[in-house]
Amino acid sequence: MKANPGGQIDLNEIIGRDRVIEQLWETLEQQSIRINAERRIGKTTVIKKLCASPKAGWVPIFQDLEQCHSAIDFAQAVYREVDAYLSARKQSARRAKDFLQAIGGTEIKGVLKLPAFNDQTPWKTLLSESIEDLVDSQQQQNKRPLLLWDEVPLMLQSIAAREGQAAAMEVLDILRALRQELGGRGLRMVLTGSIGFHHVIDSLKQQGYANSPLNDLYAFELPVLEANFAQELATKLIAGENIATSDAAMSAQTVAELADGFPFYIHHIVKAVKLSGLEATAEVIDKQVSKQLLDGNDPWELAHYRDRIATYYGAVSEAAVLALLDSIAVRDETTAVNTILHELKSQGLVVDREGLLKLLKAVEQDHYLAKDEQGHYQFRFPLLKRWWRLSRGL
Repeated sequence: MKANPGGQIDLNEIIGRDRVIEQLWETLEQQSIRINAERRIGKTTVIKKLCASPKAGWVPIFQDLEQCHSAIDFAQAVYREVDAYLSARKQSARRAKDFLQAIGGTEIKGVLKLPAFNDQTPWKTLLSESIEDLVDSQQQQNKRPLLLWDEVPLMLQSIAAREGQAAAMEVLDILRALRQELGGRGLRMVLTGSIGFHHVIDSLKQQGYANSPLNDLYAFELPVLEANFAQELATKLIAGENIATSDAAMSAQTVAELADGFPFYIHHIVKAVKLSGLEATAEVIDKQVSKQLLDGNDPWELAHYRDRIATYYGAVSEAAVLALLDSIAVRDETTAVNTILHELKSQGLVVDREGLLKLLKAVEQDHYLAKDEQGHYQFRFPLLKRWWRLSRGL
Protein backbone atom coordinates (compact mmCIF):
# COMPACT_ATOMS: atom_id res chain seq x y z
CA MET A 1 0.00 0.00 0.00
CA LYS A 2 1.40 3.39 -1.04
CA ALA A 3 0.96 6.71 0.74
CA ASN A 4 -1.60 8.81 -1.09
CA PRO A 5 -2.17 12.03 0.89
CA GLY A 6 -5.25 13.83 -0.35
CA GLY A 7 -5.82 11.42 -3.23
CA GLN A 8 -8.66 9.00 -3.90
CA ILE A 9 -8.23 5.94 -1.70
CA ASP A 10 -8.84 2.52 -3.24
CA LEU A 11 -12.03 1.33 -1.54
CA ASN A 12 -10.47 -2.13 -1.16
CA GLU A 13 -7.72 -0.56 0.96
CA ILE A 14 -9.99 1.05 3.55
CA ILE A 15 -8.90 0.04 7.05
CA GLY A 16 -10.83 0.15 10.30
CA ARG A 17 -14.24 1.20 9.04
CA ASP A 18 -16.11 -2.12 8.92
CA ARG A 19 -17.84 -1.62 12.26
CA VAL A 20 -18.79 1.98 11.44
CA ILE A 21 -20.22 0.93 8.09
CA GLU A 22 -22.22 -1.85 9.74
CA GLN A 23 -23.59 0.66 12.26
CA LEU A 24 -24.64 2.94 9.42
CA TRP A 25 -26.51 0.13 7.67
CA GLU A 26 -28.23 -0.82 10.92
CA THR A 27 -29.32 2.78 11.49
CA LEU A 28 -30.59 3.13 7.91
CA GLU A 29 -33.04 0.34 8.55
CA GLN A 30 -34.91 2.84 10.75
CA GLN A 31 -34.12 6.32 9.52
CA SER A 32 -31.98 8.64 7.41
CA ILE A 33 -28.65 9.96 8.68
CA ARG A 34 -26.52 13.08 8.79
CA ILE A 35 -22.86 12.37 9.41
CA ASN A 36 -21.05 14.68 11.80
CA ALA A 37 -17.27 14.62 11.70
CA GLU A 38 -14.22 16.79 11.28
CA ARG A 39 -12.77 17.32 7.83
CA ARG A 40 -10.09 14.85 6.69
CA ILE A 41 -11.56 12.10 8.85
CA GLY A 42 -12.85 10.09 5.90
CA LYS A 43 -16.57 10.91 5.55
CA THR A 44 -16.55 10.76 1.76
CA THR A 45 -14.57 7.52 1.72
CA VAL A 46 -17.05 5.90 4.09
CA ILE A 47 -20.13 6.84 2.08
CA LYS A 48 -18.44 5.80 -1.16
CA LYS A 49 -17.85 2.42 0.48
CA LEU A 50 -21.57 2.28 1.34
CA CYS A 51 -22.29 2.92 -2.33
CA ALA A 52 -19.77 0.41 -3.67
CA SER A 53 -20.73 -2.45 -1.34
CA PRO A 54 -24.43 -2.12 -0.49
CA LYS A 55 -26.38 -4.47 1.69
CA ALA A 56 -28.80 -6.75 -0.12
CA GLY A 57 -31.98 -4.93 -1.11
CA TRP A 58 -30.44 -1.45 -1.11
CA VAL A 59 -29.87 0.76 -4.16
CA PRO A 60 -27.35 3.50 -3.26
CA ILE A 61 -26.70 6.56 -5.44
CA PHE A 62 -23.77 8.85 -4.55
CA GLN A 63 -23.53 12.52 -5.49
CA ASP A 64 -21.12 15.30 -4.55
CA LEU A 65 -23.27 18.43 -4.36
CA GLU A 66 -20.49 20.99 -3.96
CA GLN A 67 -20.97 22.18 -7.55
CA CYS A 68 -24.68 22.91 -7.06
CA HIS A 69 -25.08 26.65 -6.52
CA SER A 70 -28.84 27.06 -6.92
CA ALA A 71 -31.98 25.12 -6.14
CA ILE A 72 -32.52 24.30 -9.81
CA ASP A 73 -28.87 23.12 -10.07
CA PHE A 74 -29.63 20.69 -7.26
CA ALA A 75 -32.93 19.47 -8.72
CA GLN A 76 -31.41 19.05 -12.16
CA ALA A 77 -28.41 17.15 -10.76
CA VAL A 78 -30.70 14.74 -8.92
CA TYR A 79 -32.88 14.29 -12.01
CA ARG A 80 -29.88 13.51 -14.22
CA GLU A 81 -28.49 11.00 -11.74
CA VAL A 82 -31.83 9.24 -11.27
CA ASP A 83 -32.53 9.21 -14.99
CA ALA A 84 -29.06 7.82 -15.77
CA TYR A 85 -29.51 5.11 -13.15
CA LEU A 86 -32.97 4.07 -14.38
CA SER A 87 -32.04 4.31 -18.06
CA ALA A 88 -29.06 1.99 -17.53
CA ARG A 89 -31.56 -0.57 -16.23
CA LYS A 90 -34.03 0.07 -19.05
CA GLN A 91 -36.41 1.86 -16.72
CA SER A 92 -37.78 5.37 -17.03
CA ALA A 93 -38.04 8.45 -14.85
CA ARG A 94 -41.57 8.87 -16.19
CA ARG A 95 -42.98 11.43 -13.77
CA ALA A 96 -39.99 13.71 -14.13
CA LYS A 97 -39.89 13.36 -17.93
CA ASP A 98 -43.59 14.15 -18.25
CA PHE A 99 -43.03 17.26 -16.14
CA LEU A 100 -40.01 18.36 -18.18
CA GLN A 101 -41.90 17.90 -21.44
CA ALA A 102 -44.77 19.95 -20.01
CA ILE A 103 -42.42 22.90 -19.40
CA GLY A 104 -40.75 22.77 -22.78
CA GLY A 105 -38.55 19.69 -23.01
CA THR A 106 -38.62 17.64 -26.23
CA GLU A 107 -38.13 13.93 -26.71
CA ILE A 108 -36.59 12.70 -29.96
CA LYS A 109 -36.12 8.96 -30.50
CA GLY A 110 -36.36 8.37 -26.77
CA VAL A 111 -33.79 11.01 -25.87
CA LEU A 112 -35.13 13.90 -23.82
CA LYS A 113 -33.71 17.33 -24.55
CA LEU A 114 -34.03 19.35 -21.37
CA PRO A 115 -35.68 22.77 -21.48
CA ALA A 116 -33.71 25.89 -20.68
CA PHE A 117 -33.73 26.15 -16.89
CA ASN A 118 -33.93 29.47 -15.09
CA ASP A 119 -34.73 30.85 -11.65
CA GLN A 120 -38.45 30.50 -12.29
CA THR A 121 -38.30 26.79 -13.12
CA PRO A 122 -40.42 24.85 -10.57
CA TRP A 123 -37.44 23.00 -9.16
CA LYS A 124 -39.39 21.49 -6.27
CA THR A 125 -41.59 19.59 -8.71
CA LEU A 126 -38.59 18.33 -10.68
CA LEU A 127 -36.83 17.23 -7.50
CA SER A 128 -39.90 15.53 -6.04
CA GLU A 129 -40.89 13.78 -9.27
CA SER A 130 -37.34 12.50 -9.80
CA ILE A 131 -37.09 10.99 -6.33
CA GLU A 132 -40.60 9.55 -6.55
CA ASP A 133 -39.66 7.91 -9.87
CA LEU A 134 -36.69 6.30 -8.16
CA VAL A 135 -38.75 5.12 -5.19
CA ASP A 136 -41.50 3.71 -7.44
CA SER A 137 -39.07 1.80 -9.64
CA GLN A 138 -37.25 0.22 -6.70
CA GLN A 139 -40.39 -0.56 -4.72
CA GLN A 140 -41.60 -2.67 -7.64
CA GLN A 141 -38.45 -4.76 -7.21
CA ASN A 142 -38.62 -4.85 -3.40
CA LYS A 143 -35.55 -2.64 -3.16
CA ARG A 144 -34.86 0.51 -1.18
CA PRO A 145 -33.21 3.64 -2.62
CA LEU A 146 -30.42 5.30 -0.64
CA LEU A 147 -29.35 8.82 -1.64
CA LEU A 148 -25.78 9.48 -0.48
CA TRP A 149 -25.23 13.24 -0.71
CA ASP A 150 -21.86 14.79 0.11
CA GLU A 151 -21.16 18.49 0.81
CA VAL A 152 -24.79 19.37 1.50
CA PRO A 153 -23.99 22.35 3.79
CA LEU A 154 -21.71 23.86 1.12
CA MET A 155 -24.53 23.58 -1.39
CA LEU A 156 -26.97 25.21 1.03
CA GLN A 157 -24.56 28.07 1.68
CA SER A 158 -24.15 28.62 -2.06
CA ILE A 159 -27.92 28.64 -2.58
CA ALA A 160 -28.39 31.11 0.27
CA ALA A 161 -25.67 33.38 -1.12
CA ARG A 162 -26.99 33.31 -4.69
CA GLU A 163 -30.75 33.05 -4.24
CA GLY A 164 -31.31 34.17 -0.67
CA GLN A 165 -31.90 32.45 2.65
CA ALA A 166 -35.51 31.63 1.74
CA ALA A 167 -34.40 29.37 -1.11
CA ALA A 168 -32.08 27.40 1.21
CA MET A 169 -34.95 27.04 3.68
CA GLU A 170 -37.16 25.66 0.94
CA VAL A 171 -34.56 23.07 -0.03
CA LEU A 172 -34.32 21.84 3.55
CA ASP A 173 -38.09 21.77 3.92
CA ILE A 174 -38.73 19.83 0.72
CA LEU A 175 -36.08 17.25 1.61
CA ARG A 176 -37.65 16.72 5.00
CA ALA A 177 -41.09 16.41 3.40
CA LEU A 178 -39.77 13.81 0.95
CA ARG A 179 -38.22 11.79 3.79
CA GLN A 180 -41.51 11.86 5.69
CA GLU A 181 -43.65 11.07 2.66
CA LEU A 182 -41.45 8.39 1.10
CA GLY A 183 -39.61 7.01 4.12
CA GLY A 184 -42.32 4.40 4.66
CA ARG A 185 -41.72 3.23 1.11
CA GLY A 186 -38.04 2.68 1.75
CA LEU A 187 -36.37 6.00 0.88
CA ARG A 188 -33.32 6.91 2.95
CA MET A 189 -30.79 9.72 2.75
CA VAL A 190 -27.27 10.14 4.13
CA LEU A 191 -26.18 13.78 4.25
CA THR A 192 -22.59 14.80 4.95
CA GLY A 193 -20.45 17.89 4.63
CA SER A 194 -17.22 19.55 5.69
CA ILE A 195 -19.17 22.45 7.22
CA GLY A 196 -21.25 21.77 10.30
CA PHE A 197 -24.98 21.62 9.59
CA HIS A 198 -25.58 23.64 12.76
CA HIS A 199 -23.94 26.70 11.19
CA VAL A 200 -26.27 26.57 8.21
CA ILE A 201 -29.36 26.14 10.41
CA ASP A 202 -28.25 28.89 12.83
CA SER A 203 -27.73 31.26 9.93
CA LEU A 204 -31.22 30.53 8.62
CA LYS A 205 -32.79 30.93 12.05
CA GLN A 206 -31.29 34.39 12.33
CA GLN A 207 -33.41 35.19 9.28
CA GLY A 208 -36.59 33.93 10.93
CA TYR A 209 -36.51 30.26 9.96
CA ALA A 210 -38.42 28.38 12.65
CA ASN A 211 -38.43 24.79 11.38
CA SER A 212 -36.24 21.90 12.51
CA PRO A 213 -35.48 20.33 9.11
CA LEU A 214 -32.89 17.85 10.34
CA ASN A 215 -34.50 16.51 13.51
CA ASP A 216 -35.68 13.37 11.70
CA LEU A 217 -32.09 12.51 10.77
CA TYR A 218 -29.91 10.46 13.08
CA ALA A 219 -26.78 12.47 13.95
CA PHE A 220 -24.00 9.94 13.43
CA GLU A 221 -20.59 10.92 14.79
CA LEU A 222 -17.82 9.48 12.62
CA PRO A 223 -14.77 8.88 14.82
CA VAL A 224 -11.09 8.86 13.97
CA LEU A 225 -9.51 5.45 13.46
CA GLU A 226 -9.14 3.36 16.58
CA ALA A 227 -5.52 3.03 17.70
CA ASN A 228 -5.05 -0.53 16.42
CA PHE A 229 -6.44 0.34 12.98
CA ALA A 230 -4.43 3.57 12.76
CA GLN A 231 -1.30 1.56 13.51
CA GLU A 232 -2.29 -1.06 10.95
CA LEU A 233 -2.65 1.62 8.28
CA ALA A 234 0.70 3.17 9.22
CA THR A 235 2.37 -0.26 9.20
CA LYS A 236 1.11 -1.04 5.70
CA LEU A 237 2.11 2.35 4.34
CA ILE A 238 5.61 2.18 5.85
CA ALA A 239 6.07 -1.29 4.39
CA GLY A 240 4.57 -0.31 1.04
CA GLU A 241 6.94 2.64 0.75
CA ASN A 242 9.95 0.48 1.75
CA ILE A 243 10.91 2.90 4.50
CA ALA A 244 13.82 1.74 6.62
CA THR A 245 13.00 1.06 10.27
CA SER A 246 14.62 -0.99 12.97
CA ASP A 247 11.33 -1.26 14.86
CA ALA A 248 8.33 -1.34 12.55
CA ALA A 249 5.79 -1.53 15.38
CA MET A 250 7.27 1.50 17.14
CA SER A 251 7.39 3.50 13.90
CA ALA A 252 3.76 2.72 13.09
CA GLN A 253 2.62 3.54 16.62
CA THR A 254 4.45 6.89 16.52
CA VAL A 255 2.88 7.83 13.19
CA ALA A 256 -0.60 6.78 14.34
CA GLU A 257 -0.37 8.73 17.60
CA LEU A 258 1.04 11.91 16.05
CA ALA A 259 -1.69 11.80 13.39
CA ASP A 260 -4.43 11.47 16.03
CA GLY A 261 -5.88 8.56 14.06
CA PHE A 262 -6.71 10.68 10.98
CA PRO A 263 -6.07 8.58 7.85
CA PHE A 264 -5.26 11.75 5.88
CA TYR A 265 -2.46 12.76 8.25
CA ILE A 266 -1.13 9.21 8.50
CA HIS A 267 -0.68 9.23 4.72
CA HIS A 268 0.99 12.65 4.88
CA ILE A 269 3.42 11.71 7.64
CA VAL A 270 4.51 8.49 5.95
CA LYS A 271 4.98 10.36 2.66
CA ALA A 272 7.10 13.01 4.38
CA VAL A 273 9.31 10.37 6.03
CA LYS A 274 9.66 8.59 2.67
CA LEU A 275 10.76 11.79 0.93
CA SER A 276 13.26 12.54 3.72
CA GLY A 277 15.13 9.35 2.89
CA LEU A 278 15.75 8.79 6.60
CA GLU A 279 15.04 5.83 8.84
CA ALA A 280 11.64 5.98 10.49
CA THR A 281 12.78 6.53 14.06
CA ALA A 282 10.50 8.25 16.57
CA GLU A 283 12.71 11.37 16.42
CA VAL A 284 12.67 11.52 12.61
CA ILE A 285 8.91 11.06 12.46
CA ASP A 286 8.32 13.80 15.03
CA LYS A 287 10.65 16.19 13.20
CA GLN A 288 8.85 15.55 9.93
CA VAL A 289 5.54 16.39 11.62
CA SER A 290 7.01 19.64 12.98
CA LYS A 291 8.37 20.48 9.54
CA GLN A 292 4.95 19.97 7.99
CA LEU A 293 3.21 22.03 10.67
CA LEU A 294 5.66 24.92 10.18
CA ASP A 295 5.66 24.80 6.39
CA GLY A 296 4.42 28.12 5.02
CA ASN A 297 2.77 26.30 2.11
CA ASP A 298 0.51 24.53 4.64
CA PRO A 299 0.54 21.08 2.95
CA TRP A 300 -1.99 19.74 5.47
CA GLU A 301 -4.34 22.71 4.94
CA LEU A 302 -4.52 23.34 8.68
CA ALA A 303 -4.95 27.09 8.17
CA HIS A 304 -8.56 26.21 7.42
CA TYR A 305 -9.10 25.89 11.18
CA ARG A 306 -8.15 29.55 11.60
CA ASP A 307 -9.61 30.96 8.40
CA ARG A 308 -13.07 29.49 8.84
CA ILE A 309 -13.65 31.16 12.22
CA ALA A 310 -14.70 34.51 10.74
CA THR A 311 -17.07 32.74 8.36
CA TYR A 312 -18.54 30.44 10.98
CA TYR A 313 -18.86 32.91 13.88
CA GLY A 314 -18.92 36.32 12.26
CA ALA A 315 -16.70 39.33 12.86
CA VAL A 316 -18.38 40.10 16.19
CA SER A 317 -17.45 36.76 17.78
CA GLU A 318 -14.17 36.11 15.96
CA ALA A 319 -11.96 37.80 18.57
CA ALA A 320 -13.64 35.93 21.44
CA VAL A 321 -13.28 32.55 19.70
CA LEU A 322 -9.60 33.17 19.00
CA ALA A 323 -9.01 34.28 22.57
CA LEU A 324 -10.72 31.28 24.15
CA LEU A 325 -8.84 28.86 21.88
CA ASP A 326 -5.55 30.59 22.70
CA SER A 327 -6.35 30.39 26.40
CA ILE A 328 -6.92 26.65 26.21
CA ALA A 329 -4.01 25.96 23.84
CA VAL A 330 -1.33 27.33 26.18
CA ARG A 331 -2.31 24.96 29.00
CA ASP A 332 -1.33 21.34 29.36
CA GLU A 333 -4.28 20.68 31.66
CA THR A 334 -7.98 21.16 30.98
CA THR A 335 -9.40 24.67 31.43
CA ALA A 336 -12.45 25.72 33.45
CA VAL A 337 -15.12 28.02 32.02
CA ASN A 338 -14.53 30.66 34.68
CA THR A 339 -10.81 30.72 33.86
CA ILE A 340 -11.56 31.31 30.19
CA LEU A 341 -14.10 34.01 31.06
CA HIS A 342 -11.59 35.80 33.31
CA GLU A 343 -8.93 35.79 30.59
CA LEU A 344 -11.30 37.08 27.93
CA LYS A 345 -12.42 39.95 30.18
CA SER A 346 -8.79 40.74 31.06
CA GLN A 347 -8.21 41.26 27.32
CA GLY A 348 -11.05 43.77 27.19
CA LEU A 349 -13.47 41.52 25.35
CA VAL A 350 -17.13 42.11 26.09
CA VAL A 351 -18.57 38.69 26.85
CA ASP A 352 -20.74 37.37 29.66
CA ARG A 353 -20.85 33.83 30.98
CA GLU A 354 -23.93 32.84 29.00
CA GLY A 355 -22.43 34.19 25.81
CA LEU A 356 -19.20 32.30 26.47
CA LEU A 357 -21.06 29.05 27.12
CA LYS A 358 -22.85 29.46 23.81
CA LEU A 359 -19.57 30.03 22.00
CA LEU A 360 -17.92 27.05 23.72
CA LYS A 361 -20.80 24.81 22.65
CA ALA A 362 -20.41 25.90 19.03
CA VAL A 363 -16.63 25.50 19.10
CA GLU A 364 -17.10 22.03 20.58
CA GLN A 365 -19.57 21.15 17.80
CA ASP A 366 -16.92 22.23 15.31
CA HIS A 367 -14.51 19.71 16.86
CA TYR A 368 -11.95 22.21 18.15
CA LEU A 369 -12.60 21.29 21.77
CA ALA A 370 -13.78 18.44 23.95
CA LYS A 371 -15.28 18.66 27.44
CA ASP A 372 -14.32 16.38 30.34
CA GLU A 373 -16.52 15.07 33.18
CA GLN A 374 -15.92 18.25 35.21
CA GLY A 375 -17.07 20.44 32.34
CA HIS A 376 -13.55 21.66 31.66
CA TYR A 377 -12.25 22.11 28.11
CA GLN A 378 -9.24 20.93 26.14
CA PHE A 379 -8.39 20.62 22.46
CA ARG A 380 -10.07 17.58 21.03
CA PHE A 381 -7.08 16.66 18.88
CA PRO A 382 -3.50 17.07 20.15
CA LEU A 383 -2.26 17.59 16.58
CA LEU A 384 -4.56 20.57 16.15
CA LYS A 385 -3.42 21.98 19.51
CA ARG A 386 0.21 21.58 18.46
CA TRP A 387 -0.42 23.42 15.20
CA TRP A 388 -2.49 26.11 16.90
CA ARG A 389 0.33 26.90 19.31
CA LEU A 390 2.87 27.10 16.49
CA SER A 391 0.71 29.13 14.15
CA ARG A 392 -0.39 31.56 16.86
CA GLY A 393 3.09 31.94 18.38
CA LEU A 394 1.89 30.80 21.81
